[in-house]
Amino acid sequence: MLCVPLLQFAGLDVKRAHATALLVILPICIVSAAIYISNGYFEWTAVLCACIGVVFGGAAGAALLDKMTSTAVAVIFAALMIAIGIKLMVA
Repeated sequence: MLCVPLLQFAGLDVKRAHATALLVILPICIVSAAIYISNGYFEWTAVLCACIGVVFGGAAGAALLDKMTSTAVAVIFAALMIAIGIKLMVA
């Protein structure tokens, strides 16, 4: 949630900030996954189902990002962050 705004503050446009943020979190995800696997916290069936969705969703999102304006990307990102924040406060 913080990476995209910080990258924008550093001078990246909205689309580059989103793409860079995804690449930045990749090593963190790999290390976290390795630790969870080694501790036996993975449910492989759920992981496989999620991976299928992530691959297709990521490809669709990348294609859609190319067609959207920076303003639209920023508005959608802000709306999602507000909705998630509200859900976290309510839940």
